[in-house]
This record gives sequence, structure tokens and C-alpha cells, in this order.
Amino acid sequence: MSILLDNETRAVVQGITGRIGSVQTAWMLDYGTKLVAGVTPGRGGETVHDLPVYDDVYEAVEKHGANATVLFVPGPFLRDAVLEAIDAGIKLVVAIPEHVPLHDVLQMKSAAEKNGAWLLGPNTPGIISPGIGKLGIMPGNMFTEGKIGIISRSGTLSYEMAGLLNEVGLGQSTMVGVGGDPVVGSRMIKILQEFEVDPETEAVIIVGEIGGSSEEEAAEFIKEMKKPVIAYLAGRTAPSGRRMGHAGAIIKKEGQGTVESKIKAFKKAGALVASKPSDVAVLIKECL
Repeated sequence: MSILLDNETRAVVQGITGRIGSVQTAWMLDYGTKLVAGVTPGRGGETVHDLPVYDDVYEAVEKHGANATVLFVPGPFLRDAVLEAIDAGIKLVVAIPEHVPLHDVLQMKSAAEKNGAWLLGPNTPGIISPGIGKLGIMPGNMFTEGKIGIISRSGTLSYEMAGLLNEVGLGQSTMVGVGGDPVVGSRMIKILQEFEVDPETEAVIIVGEIGGSSEEEAAEFIKEMKKPVIAYLAGRTAPSGRRMGHAGAIIKKEGQGTVESKIKAFKKAGALVASKPSDVAVLIKECL
């Protein structure tokens, strides 16, 4: 089984006529994702990979019953595109772009929460449910069907985790990329809650990193979980006050957002913490 992205998902691609949007649409279709339409203002009436293109999301929802969207629009235009999708009734919004202004993200996040929609990203690789589909840029051949959930702040590390699980005969139920910015649309704790009640997910991997407090917040819920959680944290050698890769990967001052504080929170909650990526698969097998 899977969470968020399932057999009932009918998705549109906003920005489908752009170079990246078009290429990624082809790969999502090849993977078996149920895409029903594309949206690019001013390009209505065209087709891309045999998908009809509309000027707005409202028409795609009305004609195709779309309930999800993945966005490949430039960062400065992302806010308006996301707000349109949410206003049209879309319940799963996957915002791929980076370089999105913080104030725009706050508006998008607020709109999603008010309308009961899931917002993943911005600056996310997306979401993939092996055997069902993917909305985003992750390589589908790195994932296999299984019963391990993955929540990740890093795109490439999520692929690596999937590959390590595959090597020991374990697949994934769903991989959710929350995004690498300081503020993202969905908190880790909300995704953990979904995995906890998913009957087909047996364990969860969290790929965290320095900066912010999302891991510490997630740890509070892990205390109540019945399913095992294994965490890996990137950024162990990062100096304070220096941005490392992701916009969200920055330790503002000692004692906050550090690897040490996150490890302490996870261990206190009963989660297992891997010192290196390859340890994750070993710990998962021990738990199961």
C-alpha cells in the first residue's frame, strides 16, 4: 500500500510545456503515473505526450477529476500556481522548484492548511509509491515495491536509502521528499502519522539533516509509534552559521538544529540512529 500518492491519484502537470516539465512528464508517464492533463497559461488547446493542455487548473479538475498536481514552474511564479491549484480543489501539491521566496512559501503553506491539502516542498524531489507512480524528479529505477516508508529532506540521499534497502531485499511503500528549504509545506510529524496508520508500512526511515527543528518535532510523535523508526542525519561536520547545500541546512547557533540535538531527541524517543547510510538497512533488518 502507499500514502498520499495512491491508485486514486489523478494528477496534472503545471508547467508541462517547459523543457523540464515536458521531459519529466514523459518519465512520469513511463513509470505508470496516472497523469490526466497539463496546465500552462496561454497554451490551452495544445497537447504534450498526448496529454491535453489547459490554461488553468480549474478546467483540468472539471474535465478530468484531477486531485493532485506536480509543478515545474519558475520559483518566482510558484506561489500563484500553487494557490490556483489549491483553490481549484487539488489535495496533493508537489512543488519541485527551488529559489522560492520565503514569504511566498508561508502563503502557500497557510492556504494548504486552510483547505486540507498536502503541500510537499518547495525544493523537493517529490513523492514516489513504487508500483503506482511518482510525482517528481526521482529516478524510478532506484525504487522497488515493499513495506518501508521513507521521509527525506534530501533527494539524493533518499535515492541512496532506497538502493541500500533494495540490496537487502526490502522495498519501499512510499518515499516522501519534504523539501530542503527552511520552511516547507508539510511537517515530518504529519507524514509519520500517515505511515503509522498505513497497514502495509512496517517501518519508517527518516533522512534528516542539520538546521530547523522538524526532526525534534517528529521525535515527539515517535514516542507514541508502534512501528520502528530508523534515522540518519546528514551534516555531522558542518560548522555553525554556514549554509551547507540546502537552504534549510544551517545551524543558527550552538545547541539548535545540530546533529547532536537531533540524535539525542531520536534516541530519547526510541528511534534507532545510523552513523552512516549503509547502517540503515542493517538496522531495519534487525527491527523486522
